[in-house]
Amino acid sequence: MTDLRKDFHQDLEEIRNLVGRLGAFVIELIPRVTQVLLDQDLEGAEYVVLGDADVDARALDIEDRALRILALQAPVAGDLREVASALKISADMERSADLCCNVCKAARRIYGHELDPKLRGIIQKLSDQATKEYREALDSYVNGDAVKAAALPDIDGYLDDLHRQFLQQIIESHSNGTIDLQVAVQLALVARFYERLGDHAVNLGNKVRYITTGWMPEQEALARLRERDEQSDRDSGE
Repeated sequence: MTDLRKDFHQDLEEIRNLVGRLGAFVIELIPRVTQVLLDQDLEGAEYVVLGDADVDARALDIEDRALRILALQAPVAGDLREVASALKISADMERSADLCCNVCKAARRIYGHELDPKLRGIIQKLSDQATKEYREALDSYVNGDAVKAAALPDIDGYLDDLHRQFLQQIIESHSNGTIDLQVAVQLALVARFYERLGDHAVNLGNKVRYITTGWMPEQEALARLRERDEQSDRDSGE
């Protein structure tokens, strides 16, 4: 193996490690911000928000390393898919950390307002499910497990159901006078933040499938589009 090729594999392994560490950080961050929200922990919220710059720096480091490999090493096939995917994965993880910061900002806006047990219970379920999905997604990335990655959209369905349940409970709590309109609006945003965390986990799973098999979800839409175009051409020729 040439020194250049050896350096390439070392650089690629370093990117894998950096992505893995950033993903592990997000997995730890989700339950932390949930506790901030439930405990109305202003100090904890401030700590998370201030720490977001570090996450941005980590994601930028991954991006720089990936672009350097693309420019200097010209990877092909599976290596190219992995390097290119690292760019999008790091961006997804950075946005996931932003969503966690948004939960903390919402916690600050509703500080001093008590949440009824039903709302608190669903918030905890949303957090637990988002954490589970992210953990499964990261595990599929670390182990190159396309089968586990392919299961994530089905797992995410439960988080979508919880999202709808939470919105309904927000409406009921507001109607009962348990929470005011300001709190209801902030909690609706929080529901969206958790739902989006699940979407980012699914995106990570899709990238794992792309890295390992070359499959992309867009391919199915493209196949349907081509089929419609071909059918239209046949119909117009009749």
